[in-house]
Amino acid sequence: MQLSVHAGDATTFQGGLLVVGRFAEGAPSAAEQALDAALGGALSKAAARMLFKGKPRQKVVLDTLGRLPVEKVMLMGLGKAGDTAGAVARDFAALGAREAVAARLDGLGVVVPEGVDATELALGIELGAWTYTTLITDDPDAPRFELSRAALIGGGDLATPLARAATLAEGVVLARQLTTEPPNVCTPERLAQVARDMASLPDVTVTVLEKDEIWARGMGGLVAVSRGSSRDPRFIHVAYQPAGADPAQAIAMVGKGITFDSGGLCIKTAQGQTEMHMDMGGAAAVLGAMHALVRLRPKQAIHCIVGACENMPDADAYKPSEVLTMYSGRTVEVLNTDAEGRLVLADAIHYATELKPGLIIDLATLTGAALVALGPYYTALYSDDDAVADRVLAAGKAADERLWRMPLDPKLAKTLESKRADSTNLGIRWGGSITAAQFLQQFKGDTPWCHLDIAGPAMSDKADGYINAGGTGFGVMTLVALAGA
Repeated sequence: MQLSVHAGDATTFQGGLLVVGRFAEGAPSAAEQALDAALGGALSKAAARMLFKGKPRQKVVLDTLGRLPVEKVMLMGLGKAGDTAGAVARDFAALGAREAVAARLDGLGVVVPEGVDATELALGIELGAWTYTTLITDDPDAPRFELSRAALIGGGDLATPLARAATLAEGVVLARQLTTEPPNVCTPERLAQVARDMASLPDVTVTVLEKDEIWARGMGGLVAVSRGSSRDPRFIHVAYQPAGADPAQAIAMVGKGITFDSGGLCIKTAQGQTEMHMDMGGAAAVLGAMHALVRLRPKQAIHCIVGACENMPDADAYKPSEVLTMYSGRTVEVLNTDAEGRLVLADAIHYATELKPGLIIDLATLTGAALVALGPYYTALYSDDDAVADRVLAAGKAADERLWRMPLDPKLAKTLESKRADSTNLGIRWGGSITAAQFLQQFKGDTPWCHLDIAGPAMSDKADGYINAGGTGFGVMTLVALAGA
């Protein structure tokens, strides 16, 4: 989609749909008044008839009947002035994009409301217009409509916000695309190729370890989980190291990359497997964030690390009661092969410690327990360092992605004790998201660390504002904010 700036006022925009906003309990803006005048007062009359109050997502849509150089005008509520940061602004623009697509109106214009971040509006347009259509056959009787052009309308510098939004949108859409793709498309090699595609950019190096080297390095968690699959695993490391960056201040972003999770020998139900193509949502988030960051070029070094494989029940699949020797040298007794993501993450986290970064942050669709505890809109945050937790929470707030800090309980940690190894891979039934985090904590050494269990918001079954059905790309914007880009 071509996203541009319209230099004239709202009444001169030529296209299919023009979106103008009004704050709750606020007076119509100058743009709304000008549009209403051009329409002979029809917009204000329709707003009164529809009891329009400027509430978020409230809308009035009118045909212009040729009185303006656009086919339709949409007046949409913004909510209270000052409460339009982040997701509210994205939703406003995304709903405009979705309205244009539904009405098959090409050429979307969005009037930038006073005090609303133009970057968020542009990002909303890009994300609202995206849907996963790669494998859907076009209906010749109703060919798919795609929005090909959109513009922001307003004063000041809008070109810079557009460029930033386009880069952020690329990262989020990449994460959405990967998470939504079926497991015969999004394979470990597919994730590795996404990483390789960044190798030509300045200050970027890409390392991809294949099966033999993964075995040779003794990455016991990744080796075990991948043993039952006919697809070979990949271990991926993308490093961005700009000149002058202090390696000790680097951020290592670690993502769980289980491209399909059958549960292994402790197999899931048929229904439980239907969405397990999304079990690489953490990998998608860190790769999407890296895609954006290497183009935004923050001053600090960033590492993106992914262990990628399938968890399948084959004759060589790893078994309950096996004891694994992990990359760190710790031993782990396997109590359940469906607690596999933490085994792969553990090796990746230890690999990250060898880089001696200033912070390790891992993202994973790790437990259904996080979804039970917090619902589908919040991510569970764990850290044993208050300053780290506050830093990540602040990044989530800046990105307007919902994070909620959860406890690390010493009593629950004891339920990971084993009589045959240093640890088991599973605690008691209760507090499953907590014990999963405490398992990972064993591998982070002295490095500041934070774990995000994104099982809830990584996928959505329906469109909701700037979120569309499928993979959401959750975490990309938080990671970009964390990197200060």
